[in-house]
Amino acid sequence: MTVERISLGEFTFDVDVAGPADGPAVLLLHGFPHSRESWNEVAPILHEAGLRTIAPDQRGYSDGARPAEVADYALPKLVADALGILDALGVESAHVVGHDWGAAVAWYLGARHPDRVRSLVALAIPHLDAYQHAYRVDEEQQHSSQYVEFLMSADSGAQFLADDAAQLWAWFAQAGEGVLTPEQVSRYVTKHSDPAVLEAALNWYRANNLLGEPFGFGPVTVPTTFVWSVTDTAVSKLAVTETAQHVTGPYRLVTLEKTSHWQPQQAPETVAGEILNLVRAGEVQSR
Repeated sequence: MTVERISLGEFTFDVDVAGPADGPAVLLLHGFPHSRESWNEVAPILHEAGLRTIAPDQRGYSDGARPAEVADYALPKLVADALGILDALGVESAHVVGHDWGAAVAWYLGARHPDRVRSLVALAIPHLDAYQHAYRVDEEQQHSSQYVEFLMSADSGAQFLADDAAQLWAWFAQAGEGVLTPEQVSRYVTKHSDPAVLEAALNWYRANNLLGEPFGFGPVTVPTTFVWSVTDTAVSKLAVTETAQHVTGPYRLVTLEKTSHWQPQQAPETVAGEILNLVRAGEVQSR
């Protein structure tokens, strides 16, 4: 694996690039509260199958790409970063995979830049217009979204890090109980115990109001797989069901019964398998 430092204007991103140089490119976009290391368990499976993976730390996570203003974390800017990284690596189009906030970026890419996206795998988070509609009309989603208001608040970072990051440790202990290994928990807590990193990550929520008006970035036309876990309490069934209305290309919903929100860590073989299904289907169609 090579850690590339890719400069885009005033920012420099840390990007893990690995796998066969001539293999189909897969862009792996992490979410909150993760980092590019959230793909450590998935990427080797893809490499063995002949794929090249590109896993950047998204804006706020690389030391050289951490602006101070909340507005600098708006979704279109996160999308522009992803496209800039592909450009810098000479990749015209990639299979795009996103988890959590990375899925939000992936949905946007699939809708607005289908020429750059060969296929899309979204993990955990549905199409944002489906999510926001469910929040307006569905009590289940309203209850499930209560944590978002806390993350958007101005003092959420300070609360997380008070008393030697007690609430941050508790967050991972609750969210990852029986799912994440001690090494994985330590990995993410260590990353987010840096106040600058945590504030930047929280700015994703502050800049992009999941509880507000629909983003309206349109339907996704590329082949898409959405992977949802029944035990993931952040997303209601209505939001999951309505996601299909926002995909006009080939679409597959994968429902996992025993896997939590932490799909790349808990079920890397399943995640890698769904990626490979779309990659192989695309290769057949392009012949």
